Amino acid sequence: MDLLRTERLILRTWREADLDPFARLNADPAVMEFMPDLLDRSKSDEFARRCRGHFAEHGFGRWAVEIPGVAPFIGFVGLSRVTFEAPFTPCVEIAWRLARPYWGRGYASEAALASLKDGFERLALDEVVAFTVLANRRSRAVMERLGMSRMPNYDFEHPLLEEGHPLRRHVLYRAKPVGLSDR
Repeated sequence: MDLLRTERLILRTWREADLDPFARLNADPAVMEFMPDLLDRSKSDEFARRCRGHFAEHGFGRWAVEIPGVAPFIGFVGLSRVTFEAPFTPCVEIAWRLARPYWGRGYASEAALASLKDGFERLALDEVVAFTVLANRRSRAVMERLGMSRMPNYDFEHPLLEEGHPLRRHVLYRAKPVGLSDR
């Protein structure tokens, strides 16, 4: 599948033209507030390559998001396999990162809902998780708007961050397709 459409957005595979605006987004301290580091151009490009590679390997991934006729690239939203070990892995995660001018307009929720629907319907996933630091109220609000449930027994120390890192403690949310008994 090459793209998903929502009422206002197109979620599509990545293009070379996305790399410049993606690098700007990844260098914005407000956007990256709850990430361990800002990404320089090389690391940003590598992240985009991994997004493309995930699609090639798994048939799904983090979509580039555009607003037709308004903005050709505003960030990413989508699903990916979690690559670290934790009590809740193996699993598929939903994540998003949008450029600051597009915050507060419902774009993350709209795109994430389309991604979840694709994951549950086309991919037949039985669960999708999301995680962030406790202080990331904006992302947690998106998770809650999506109908995800906080799983406090699965809050965790992110294994890719060193002991004592201020962003190491994460909260876990979980979504299941409608109809599963423990939603």
